[in-house]
Amino acid sequence: MNTLLFLSLPLCLTVSGSFAAGVVAPIETDIFVSGTEGYHTFRIPAIVATNQGTILAICEGRRGSLSDTGDIDMVLRRSTDGGKSWSRLQVIWHDGNNTCGNPCPVVDRSTETVWLAMTHNLGSDGEADLARKKAKGTRTVWVSRSDDNGATWTKPVDITATAKKPEWGWYATGPGVGIQLERGGHNGRLLIPCNHTVQPDRAHPDRFEYGNHVIYSDDHGKSWQLGGVVPALKIDEPQAVELSDGSIMMNMRSHFGKGCRAVSISGNGGETWGDIRHEEALIEPDCQASFLRYSYGKAGGRTRLLFSNPASKQRDRMTVRLSYDDGKTWPVSRLLYAGPAAYSCLTVLPDMTMGCLYERGAKDPYEKITFARFTLEWLTDGKDSR
Repeated sequence: MNTLLFLSLPLCLTVSGSFAAGVVAPIETDIFVSGTEGYHTFRIPAIVATNQGTILAICEGRRGSLSDTGDIDMVLRRSTDGGKSWSRLQVIWHDGNNTCGNPCPVVDRSTETVWLAMTHNLGSDGEADLARKKAKGTRTVWVSRSDDNGATWTKPVDITATAKKPEWGWYATGPGVGIQLERGGHNGRLLIPCNHTVQPDRAHPDRFEYGNHVIYSDDHGKSWQLGGVVPALKIDEPQAVELSDGSIMMNMRSHFGKGCRAVSISGNGGETWGDIRHEEALIEPDCQASFLRYSYGKAGGRTRLLFSNPASKQRDRMTVRLSYDDGKTWPVSRLLYAGPAAYSCLTVLPDMTMGCLYERGAKDPYEKITFARFTLEWLTDGKDSR
């Protein structure tokens, strides 16, 4: 497999502005613009901040078209100054005309290593054929790591044997981010939410359904294994958050036609999952969303969860929400962008400002991927502050 690692050029994208006390409007920077850098489209944003505060904005660079298949690279831009300036495009993984996609990074806070889970398939194989297991190849699962805040990356390693069941067809890591558990009996565990397809009806092998599961590592990324599978179908593209009591909530895209998100809870570190329920407050147009912890209620503070998605019946109106009760209710909602918008990924920076990397455009959501940095004060209109 041909890998092209850490290609970087010394040009920066720069945005002006700074944050002070009070309610300050978000500062936004276009990070990936479709039709540039030799790529037709950029899609599937993922973003993390390292222990040193370096922001890693990762996505798929699609060379030939908007399609989910074909010649797709894993690409990155980095910021070492809180999002004020960004490095030139860096190619993490390239494999000829094949598909290197679905970024899902996680930061090991104890070792400071950044792990990047990804998937791979032949560029000639489409998602439906992969799901039906009628493709020339199969969908495989890989990880790469960076020990220098995303400046360089190791050659991807195939973990399919321990991360994917043989009967699954399609497979996707994330999209979004993984988490590291801090509470309960699995402290330090790295957990990646994933989705897959199954063929539940043997009499009709062309039919398939999406489902969700997790993979995890208890040895700081040296090995990865399959965790629990959510006991439901018609769900995919999950994100996960550790709750205050040490349980994990998985928040999922739903294909039940209810126009809202679905959730499931694990009480044992992701090894098994409970029945799903639908969250009517989190409306969605059948789209990926971001789900992230902002703070625990330590030393008299408040517990806070963040959520972002196109809060609409179609892919527009990118909205950020806030929960104070571990996702039971979502009393705070703030519109980030009213126009066409699709996938998003949230991060929390060392100074506790927030970042949202999201797909947006003037006529359609896939014109560019933008980074928005904003404060808790802006999100709550001054009613909450760190």
